[in-house]
Amino acid sequence: MSNINIDDLLDKYQKGQLTPEEIQLVEKWLRNPDSEHSTWARWAKLGAQGEDKWLGSVLNRINETIDRQETPVVRLQRVHKSVFLRWSAAAAILIGFCIFFYITSINHATIIPLATLKTPASMQKAITLADGSRVSINAGSELRYPQSFKGKTREVFLSGEGYFDIHHDAAKPFIIHTGNIVTTVLGTAFNIKEDKINHTVVVTVTNGKVSVANGGHLLDMITPGQQLSFNTSNGQTTKLQVNAIKVIAWQKIGLQFEDVTFEAAVKQLELRFNTKINFANNRLKHCRFTGASLAGDNLTTVLTAICGFNNATYQTLTDGSILINGQGCD
Repeated sequence: MSNINIDDLLDKYQKGQLTPEEIQLVEKWLRNPDSEHSTWARWAKLGAQGEDKWLGSVLNRINETIDRQETPVVRLQRVHKSVFLRWSAAAAILIGFCIFFYITSINHATIIPLATLKTPASMQKAITLADGSRVSINAGSELRYPQSFKGKTREVFLSGEGYFDIHHDAAKPFIIHTGNIVTTVLGTAFNIKEDKINHTVVVTVTNGKVSVANGGHLLDMITPGQQLSFNTSNGQTTKLQVNAIKVIAWQKIGLQFEDVTFEAAVKQLELRFNTKINFANNRLKHCRFTGASLAGDNLTTVLTAICGFNNATYQTLTDGSILINGQGCD
């Protein structure tokens, strides 16, 4: 490695600044550090003083790194100089190898791109993932997932609502990220609903067992027929026994309203159909009802039915918004 300063190259190793050609040069030097052209050999010609100077420079760099990381240093007893030099030389070579393999792993690391399945406000979609897992995505929701699962886990990212039927793989847990909420399974079927209006993430299990965590904090384990609701605003967790079949009915039913206020139903319609809806009489907002629409029903069909439940009428204004009229409820 004539006319090349190995110190500079090792320093670049630490900073990740080497070219592929320079990596090959350093790897060659690491295999044969006693080459007559190596920096070590040139220092050795100067005798013990030269070797001390080279080792001193290496140790200084190591100490600087230790100081920056604030790692405690254990002082060793004094050893014979010749033994110290042999150990130091071996340590320097070992450090070089470690740096080489670390940087090589970084250079060869690949960032797995994520595909996106996004549903418009009036449509539902389904997808089979690379591992055979089946996911149904409700209207106005988004799923980000890799084209293939590599490594020790299978991870996807959900915004909105989705029903997951996960292919069992004991060696690779399936993980769904919904904001800070992390749902982990091996193979099971469950529903996740993120409600940004009410600041909740609700997980309902139809088959198997699911663990739900807020970041690194385990909230609970839930089994078939159980539902865990986490309030992202106040951190409150609620665990209930529910009819899971009703919860996942959205896959066949477009919208489901169960003892909800007219105002809450309208908020769902605004999100689903991307239309502004107002009340002419605020008393209408508090009317409660139960009902459902079929998948594929348009806004006119759904709104006509809801207004019929609540003795109300509606009209479409020139700006495209909708105004609901009526006497309201006592």
